[in-house]
Amino acid sequence: MSAHPPLGRPVFEPADRIPALTALRGHVHGRNWDSVAGSFAALTDEDDRALACRVVAEQQNAEPFLNQVMAGDPRDPLVRTLLADRLIQTGWGIRSGYRARHVSREQFQQFHAFLRRAEVLLIDVCAEYPDHALAWYLRVITSRGLELGPGETRRRYERLAEHHPHHYSGQQQLLQQICPKWGGTWESAHGFAEECAKAAPPGSPNGALVAVAQLERYLELREKEGDRAAGTYLRTPGAHQALLDAAARSVLHPAARADAYQLVGAHSAFAAAHCAAGRHAEAAAHFRALGDRASEFPWSYVGSHDHEAEFVRHRKTALAKG
Repeated sequence: MSAHPPLGRPVFEPADRIPALTALRGHVHGRNWDSVAGSFAALTDEDDRALACRVVAEQQNAEPFLNQVMAGDPRDPLVRTLLADRLIQTGWGIRSGYRARHVSREQFQQFHAFLRRAEVLLIDVCAEYPDHALAWYLRVITSRGLELGPGETRRRYERLAEHHPHHYSGQQQLLQQICPKWGGTWESAHGFAEECAKAAPPGSPNGALVAVAQLERYLELREKEGDRAAGTYLRTPGAHQALLDAAARSVLHPAARADAYQLVGAHSAFAAAHCAAGRHAEAAAHFRALGDRASEFPWSYVGSHDHEAEFVRHRKTALAKG
């Protein structure tokens, strides 16, 4: 008999696997602002709040609901921030996740229009509430989308870090900006990831930035030089050891919070990096921690664009070997 129960189909949507987010989604659909606000008030971790913000923003009926709430209380910082994220998500959906060369001029125009609308809301929130983590986090995203440059994006991140120095979601966004695809360098990307991983408290998800940086470089190498060159990079002793060290002080550390919302994405990043390097046995610990929980990112990086098929395939191999 197997020591572990059989695994089922992975659940990617956070609101389908986290009861508090399931309830939050229901409050949005029920247009119950008091319950939405109460859900955020109950979350003390800013990275948990960032994921909750995204759950609200991804609901198709969120914009008219949030506009109605804001009409009744135009100075409420939470409703303005949630509405801004809804506008960001709408704009990014128009732009798509493709590289810039595959995005039309009309798409960029619409994308930027939505981001500018979001900026108007967020600028006021940040001016009135300088320690408002959600608003500064979203302004890191809008800076990158509006192509304001690495300097402005870093400035916004540093304002966030003044009050929230280990904001993992904000660090993820700045890391994207300082990768070469957004005008940065690999030296700065890897350096920032290592810096954040080492500075964060033990058990924090921040160590996964090391895995994300490696996966971004792996993807670029795959596109430019092919699978062999990309895999060779991930298998270098330095990259391998950096991954092990980061996991040991973050998601695999005894202090890791099992219910942390960001832990699923962090474990996924480590697992994907090991799998892409052909080290499935070393990915097994991360898959065991995940079980049937999953995040879409970064599974499309390691094979096809079918993130579910890639997750299931690699999980099966890893658990058999590990």
